[in-house]
Amino acid sequence: MNIAIWLTVVSICLLGAMSPGPSLAVVLRQTVSGGRKTGVIAAISHGLGIGFYALACISGLAVMITTSPVLFKTMQWLGAAYLVWLGVKGLRARAGQGAELAEPPTTGSAARDGFLVVFLNPKVAVFFIALFSQVIGTETTWPEKLVYAATALFIDMGWYVVVAWSFSNPRWLGYLQRNVVWFERAFGLILIALAMRFLTGGLGG
Repeated sequence: MNIAIWLTVVSICLLGAMSPGPSLAVVLRQTVSGGRKTGVIAAISHGLGIGFYALACISGLAVMITTSPVLFKTMQWLGAAYLVWLGVKGLRARAGQGAELAEPPTTGSAARDGFLVVFLNPKVAVFFIALFSQVIGTETTWPEKLVYAATALFIDMGWYVVVAWSFSNPRWLGYLQRNVVWFERAFGLILIALAMRFLTGGLGG
């Protein structure tokens, strides 16, 4: 394997993971609402979603998604609808002494949200097609392709685990959770705004 090419994949995947968007909002929401465990689970499932698209790209499945306008648009609308649904749940959080969330976070909801925010975003497939078309050629072996896909998976997973771990630091997690209803509402507005931009402007994830 060409190390220079692999380092290129590493740097591009890292920049892609670090770019703000719905994925960051979902992982932060799970972390602030449910703590370190749910945040890390959301991060891991998000990485698995990225791994799915990376594998789909090297196997040719992603091409079917991006070249079918109907399938692409359907997934795009489903993704936007899912973000709006998450946003509405956040806006429904109730303040006061009996403050409560519309759906208190669980490990299951964290895994679901982390994966679906990627899976329902077909632009992730476009990202990997653009990336891998530059580094994968006819001479690239399957083990090398799998290394590229695994690289994308673990970089994304690692980045969001760091995010979840950092924001669940006991120094400030207590403050965040005492004000969780307001953070839920803020994340709700952000997710709805991102859903609109998802449809009109374009977000990688």
